[in-house]
Amino acid sequence: MSQTFVTEIDQLVQQIQSFHLEADEELIRRAYAFSAKAHEGQIRRSGEPYLQHPLAVAGILAFLRLDVTAIVAGLLHDTLEDTLATQEELEKEFGGDVARLVEGVSKIGQIPFRTYEEKQAENFRKMVLSMADDIRVVFIKLADRLHNMRTLGHLSERQKKQIAQETLEIYAPLANRLGMSWMKQELEDLCLEHLKPDAYAMLKLHVAKRDEDRQEYIQSVIRMAQEALVSAGLPGEVQGRPKHLYSIFQKMERQAISFEEVHDLAAIRIISDSKMSCYAILGLVHSLWPPVPGRFKDYVATPRTNLYQSLHTTVIGPQGEHVEFQIRTEEMHRLAEYGVASHWRYKEVGKVTERDERTFSWLRQFVEWHKDLSDNRQFMDSVKLDLFHDVVFAFTPKGEVKELPVGSTPVDFAYSIHTEIGDHCVGAKVNGKIVPLRYRLNSGDAVEILTSPSQVPHKGWLKFVRTSRAKAKIKHWLKVEEQKRGLELGRRLLEREFRRHNLPSAQTLKSSRLLQAAKESGFESIDELARMVGYGRVSAVQIVGKLLCPSPGENESGARVSTEPLSRRKPASREVKAVKVGGEKDVLMQLSKCCNPVPGDRIIGYITRGRGLTIHSLGCPNLEALDYERDRLVEVEWDSGIEGTHSVKVSVLTIDRTGVLANVSSAISGSQANISRAEIRTREDQKAALDFVIEVTNTLHLDRTLQAIERVDGVITAKRIRAWQESRQSG
Repeated sequence: MSQTFVTEIDQLVQQIQSFHLEADEELIRRAYAFSAKAHEGQIRRSGEPYLQHPLAVAGILAFLRLDVTAIVAGLLHDTLEDTLATQEELEKEFGGDVARLVEGVSKIGQIPFRTYEEKQAENFRKMVLSMADDIRVVFIKLADRLHNMRTLGHLSERQKKQIAQETLEIYAPLANRLGMSWMKQELEDLCLEHLKPDAYAMLKLHVAKRDEDRQEYIQSVIRMAQEALVSAGLPGEVQGRPKHLYSIFQKMERQAISFEEVHDLAAIRIISDSKMSCYAILGLVHSLWPPVPGRFKDYVATPRTNLYQSLHTTVIGPQGEHVEFQIRTEEMHRLAEYGVASHWRYKEVGKVTERDERTFSWLRQFVEWHKDLSDNRQFMDSVKLDLFHDVVFAFTPKGEVKELPVGSTPVDFAYSIHTEIGDHCVGAKVNGKIVPLRYRLNSGDAVEILTSPSQVPHKGWLKFVRTSRAKAKIKHWLKVEEQKRGLELGRRLLEREFRRHNLPSAQTLKSSRLLQAAKESGFESIDELARMVGYGRVSAVQIVGKLLCPSPGENESGARVSTEPLSRRKPASREVKAVKVGGEKDVLMQLSKCCNPVPGDRIIGYITRGRGLTIHSLGCPNLEALDYERDRLVEVEWDSGIEGTHSVKVSVLTIDRTGVLANVSSAISGSQANISRAEIRTREDQKAALDFVIEVTNTLHLDRTLQAIERVDGVITAKRIRAWQESRQSG
């Protein structure tokens, strides 16, 4: 698909008027003049005036046949970010639509971030969310990225690779999901050029050389197909289509084959007038050459999510070579090249009309599924999952087609129908047979979801569901339930503490004084306060301390209360004394048994359901399993003012000889560490494994003890062992 590169404003106006005779030429030229003045004196890395970039972006948008508003916004897209122009100026000069589009692109990337990945995630999040307001923002951003990739050669190697990798992971798949295959292919080839320059150069050379040899073969196949169409009286134009370099590279990598082993470097495309003709032409092609089994795909009956439609078949052509055919109508071809942009009909604002409702259903779902993901890493993982997947097509009992990523399960299918069906899914019938919820669906499966009002989502479902929608809905349900349990537990803890101080629990729980105490603690309501008590972030003892009336010994209703200092009261439950949460010590918590942290370890708190905080060491593998609940992690620190001992397991490997055990025990005692348990095992290789549980005050004390052990004659190694390490070794 050829594109004329726009380098002058007259070229741009001429290109727009070729498909939009009534385009506002004066508005376009005024936007060009505004952009020229705003960018005056700015030079690109290539040495050319910066104005060439917005002009090229506008040219790409014109090539996509977008409306004048979008093209004008393309001319102005960098003015807010890179010049002194303001949104108010743009709105005054060019109207609200143009100003909103420019702002929608410009606001991406103006906040400082700690890492490039974090910035990438936040920038892309803003673009995704802006799709809900106006899809043209995405077209402008893609055009901007395409021209930047075309002119990437003037940046440093590090910058080129960074931008190319981001483009390959995000923008090329996005172009594909929007149906713009030519843009996706060009972006992928440009990425390959900068990420794998040697492979790119090799492929370019080999493809050019083979094209010379194969041109006659391809032309002969085209002539044979065209003659067969004429003889059969079927309308159709036959074209040759070379494969783009990145797809060849992918095939070589995926199948571990050399370039010489790649046979289908070109495809034949036949464009006809109707669906009926397409199926007739398919039969004609199969009558000329035998089809390759398993290589036929009907995207006409079941279009891809990006609305792509075509019949694909691979046949054994002349001389026994595989030849791929794509058969489609003119309308299908236009959609395959321009994507959803070809369906766009603008009125006043870039909103989806009712007529285009089905066309943009995927885009609306895409925005809806991702807008509530607050964690940047989780957001990017979810987006990439939805952009990159291969698909299967499954059917509802009524025959409705559901497109899902490969590996999807009945639970994914259930959530794709409705959240309620997903939440209450207890099983499924696939092609009439009961299957487990973990069953992986295949294309063509007829799926019937079985539900029960008593069924609720399980945390275990997250281990096998594939779609971001299912994951988001399950996590949301778990979070809501956790909040309910936290609220219930918090109320019970508060009521128990109220009773200990002779406060009427029911009345106090609804009192204005408790609300005031909640607001003093930074919470908007009593329920929010109770939930934090249930989570273990706030202690019920602290709250009662704030409720003690100014008049010593009396509460709001005149009842006597305990005046014993809070510090002397017995905690409501067993707590870790050596850890503080936000400077507070009086919070329900416990040390994790999987990593068993001791003072000196870097730690973090995790809010459990009903047991307050569990303290983990940073780096504990079990925290990875809690990644989807990162909002339940709490910053904590050791309290240096609290002294005490902590149990640590130590494993010592020694030579198996008399006296070593006694000397190791002596070294531990000499380091002022107490042995609370010991286990000795001899091995066939004349070595002994000594496992101790010792009491130490902190990591420095532990290190000194380990060093003392290692100095003992006969000791090979001495190291700290955590529970998760033992489980891995035993596994």
